[in-house]
Amino acid sequence: MTPSHRGARPASPHTPRVGIPDQLQDRMSMPEQHEYLRSKLSRRRILRGSAATAAAAGGVGLLAGSGTTTAGAATPTLITAAATAKVDGSLVAPFGRHLAFGADPKTQMRISWQVPFAVKQPYLRVGLKPWELSRKIEAEVRDLHTPSLSKDLPAVDQYYLHAALDGLRPGTTYYYGVGHDGFDPTEASRLSTIGTFRTAPAEPEKFVFTAFGDQGVSYDALANDQLILGQNPSFHLHAGDICYADSSGHGKESDAYDARVWDQFLAQTESVAASVPWMVTTGNHDMEAWYSPDGYGGQAARWSLPENGPDPSKAPGIYAFTYGNVGVVALDANDVSYEIPANQDCTGGKQTAWLDKRLKQLRAQPGIDFVVVFFHHCMYSTATHASDGGVRDAWGDLLAKHQVDLVINGHNHVYERTDAIKDGEVGKPVPIGATTDPTRDGIVYVTAGGAGKELYSFGPGVPDSYEGHVEDRDHIVTFHWTKPRIPNPDTVEWSRVRYTGFSFLAVEAVPGARPKLKVTALAESGERIDAFEIARGQSGQS
Repeated sequence: MTPSHRGARPASPHTPRVGIPDQLQDRMSMPEQHEYLRSKLSRRRILRGSAATAAAAGGVGLLAGSGTTTAGAATPTLITAAATAKVDGSLVAPFGRHLAFGADPKTQMRISWQVPFAVKQPYLRVGLKPWELSRKIEAEVRDLHTPSLSKDLPAVDQYYLHAALDGLRPGTTYYYGVGHDGFDPTEASRLSTIGTFRTAPAEPEKFVFTAFGDQGVSYDALANDQLILGQNPSFHLHAGDICYADSSGHGKESDAYDARVWDQFLAQTESVAASVPWMVTTGNHDMEAWYSPDGYGGQAARWSLPENGPDPSKAPGIYAFTYGNVGVVALDANDVSYEIPANQDCTGGKQTAWLDKRLKQLRAQPGIDFVVVFFHHCMYSTATHASDGGVRDAWGDLLAKHQVDLVINGHNHVYERTDAIKDGEVGKPVPIGATTDPTRDGIVYVTAGGAGKELYSFGPGVPDSYEGHVEDRDHIVTFHWTKPRIPNPDTVEWSRVRYTGFSFLAVEAVPGARPKLKVTALAESGERIDAFEIARGQSGQS
């Protein structure tokens, strides 16, 4: 997330500002802002239409290009329908492929991609050999139109395509190609576009997953992607603030927003996400207020995620899945954040009730040794944004009640890892290389926000402390956000590892008689900066 002082660009003094007065904006929820602005834009369209009619009557010719904003398309629209081709399909190359699991990673995969222009009859081919992609599936088109939101930005039409694969074989490698009328991925000249993926195994086996948050588009973001690919992960968790097309991150209609950044991001990420399921959740920069009352219409257009959350049509970033011996839960912390309340209580309490039920189910499910929860806003961190008291108040007791093993956050653009925390205090110190038991010691919280966006820092006099450069501190002065949006000072002892560099998390899950999660943090250079193990209920652990 960008700090709050990095706000939206001011409107030109020569251009009427399309927005909400500050005194109203501070008191309005996102749905209220949305309706206010829609009505305001509708009034402006009527005036523009009257002016255009008068100009035409006076003999002035008007040329309407593809970027023209018409009375019927002044706000972004999401249309699920077959697109009509505008150019020769043989000249349109798909890009931005990204995978995601369905609710059952053993048998379900969702494949998504983008085309720069509308195409006819988009489809997916899939098979067990790259030269035999015999199964052909019609793709769903999600056409997203964003009007010109300022004099500096053109209108943008984006075409996202999605295909759902069900009934797959567990533990099996598949090959796939995406195409449309005029572009066949099985033609000799297109074979380099064929991708691959592997379903989850039928029975638990050792695997690796990776995680980070706050990526954006940059050389450092691309470098992190390539390092992640080198870990050969079974999937990747992205803890929100995905691409920063909304660079303000306040969840307001007045946020600076450029939809084209998504094109750059998906092209950047394709080298990994075309073969590694990219499981995302929503950060504050992902509340793109133009697309729906809750700002998630853009996310729904671009991603196909498991639809087993409390309300997937309205909150696509809330879901769960199991892979091997690990249950994973994705949450939308915008719903409970005190720091950035634009979407506060957007699920009406449904998410928290669902979380309680889902964690109970995972703990009772045979074969699940560990539960990992990831969301954006930090529950425990001492960097720029510090900790969000809203997520602590909403979910802290639930995570402890169900003995969650690992919590992964973003939001602060650093790496920071806590000791095991129990009842808000250090349950057990967990120095680098140590092992902790969540059933006895409490939960370890990791802030993995160094994915590629500009880095943050820790407080004055607080040094980095990581493997090979350990500088422990008995306590650190920080704060947490309270419900009135007032930072409340804290003096804490739980900040164990701190690193102000680009980095990501790699977690190896080991099943068997003595299951473990081996957690490692790697810097952009490939250097290891942190490592510890999680082992539940095993005697004799250090």
